[in-house]
Amino acid sequence: MPTSPSARPTVPPTVWLARGRHTGATPDTALRHTLHWLKAGQDIDDFLELPAAETSPDLVFESRTRVAGGVTVRARLILAPGTDAGRDWVLVAEAEQPWDPSWPSPAAMFWPSEPGAGWNTDPATGLRPGVINPLPGDDKAVRRLLRDCARDPWHVHAVVHEAMTTDERGRVPLAHWLPPGLRDRVVEHRAAPQQLRVANWALREFGVEVPRGGAVVLPGGPAPEGYDADAFAVRAVFLDGTEPVDLVEAVVRYDALPRTLPDGAQEALTALREEWRLLTTAEELVRERALVAMYAEALEAMTKSRDLYREAAERAHEALAAYQEPAGSPSPERPPAPRVPSPLTRTLERLRAGARARRPAIEEPAAPDH
Repeated sequence: MPTSPSARPTVPPTVWLARGRHTGATPDTALRHTLHWLKAGQDIDDFLELPAAETSPDLVFESRTRVAGGVTVRARLILAPGTDAGRDWVLVAEAEQPWDPSWPSPAAMFWPSEPGAGWNTDPATGLRPGVINPLPGDDKAVRRLLRDCARDPWHVHAVVHEAMTTDERGRVPLAHWLPPGLRDRVVEHRAAPQQLRVANWALREFGVEVPRGGAVVLPGGPAPEGYDADAFAVRAVFLDGTEPVDLVEAVVRYDALPRTLPDGAQEALTALREEWRLLTTAEELVRERALVAMYAEALEAMTKSRDLYREAAERAHEALAAYQEPAGSPSPERPPAPRVPSPLTRTLERLRAGARARRPAIEEPAAPDH
């Protein structure tokens, strides 16, 4: 089936995306402090803060590290201007190989890992990934919240229904069992035993349903290709402190589906690839060689273009001079071309000459004698 030209690009397999909101004070100071601390502890190779005059009104930070024994990961964080609710940020990271969820989260290349740091809040819902988020008590608020979450393209949302009120063993967040690369992107919603009906009423327009005592992974907006509500519904989740194997597996499978780039992610990814500043010495050498080759090709093209332009200009001047000659000006006289008699003419000339030669002379009459 042909792809529509207006189809949005998908997230490349080497790319990791996230966004959030820092609700605390001075997030830029927290970023600088954490980056210095991570570099000193060799948790990252290096970092760079781009000049504010070039990125205004945003602040841009770059960080580079290696995972899995030498796979380089480059990450770029864009911190937007502050509002009353906090400061939003977008983080895009790209590895040299397809992304593995078992690798550390790129968010750990910028933000502190202490709980309650206040940097990982979903701007759309105000919820936090990595913790348990109980559904609101008001039915209308539940419907609004789940509808927004079902359309969210940035995070993975999972709704878990408690068949009965849980004890402390059941209060272990789902993120505790997830691979490190998913913990900062998965939002867990907990529905109380009496909230099953309102939750399913809010989700029915998306074709998904939460099983009683189970869970479901919401489709996101738009739903990724290959998403099937039944395939991402878990019939039973035992909230007794044991690992919810089926739910973890469903979340990991969902994250592996090809998803379209969310709004704003394409620009961030392009900036990471084309405006990267944090280069190693070898990367700078490769870049300078590529620039030299590019300039040489451009110079050769300009030389060829100059020669073609010069030739075209000369021809144009010649045509203009010919066009500007006065129409009535006498043209230079040319000597008449010698007449070449035709064979018939030559034959007639010979006959005429022969007739004159054979004609007898006419004697004049003698004068009479007087």
